[in-house]
Amino acid sequence: MKARIKWVEGRTFVGESASGHKLVLGTTYGDDGKTPGPSPMELLLIGTGGCSAIDVVHILEKGREQVEDCVVELDSDRAPTDPKVFTRIHMHFIVKGKNLSHDKVKRAVQLSAEKYCSASIMMGKTATVTHDFEVIDTAAQLPSPAGV
Repeated sequence: MKARIKWVEGRTFVGESASGHKLVLGTTYGDDGKTPGPSPMELLLIGTGGCSAIDVVHILEKGREQVEDCVVELDSDRAPTDPKVFTRIHMHFIVKGKNLSHDKVKRAVQLSAEKYCSASIMMGKTATVTHDFEVIDTAAQLPSPAGV
């Protein structure tokens, strides 16, 4: 895997993946305190959540579950001194679909955490990584009667 990072100005950089995707990243600078894009550490956290979400959806689809949506909300802490590595990462999965099996969702989250998600397994070298989930059954949500 390869990537390229190009300094633009100040604390603004453009990252480009080998597949040609580009994104702006940076850190706070200037009087307004704004950032030009996510920081590298934010990208690590986003990548970790994305890696695990992809696994969970893929595992559930292979198990013939009717997944309609998957959201991962991440909460983390970092060390107070340099290097400010992640020390705690919690992932909360919200998985929606028709008649989803609670046990299959649980197993998909476990498999991602313990076997498949390279990013979260790597982050687990410095951080305590925890997971929980909720299942929302969209088959149980009946539409409102017409005219009500």
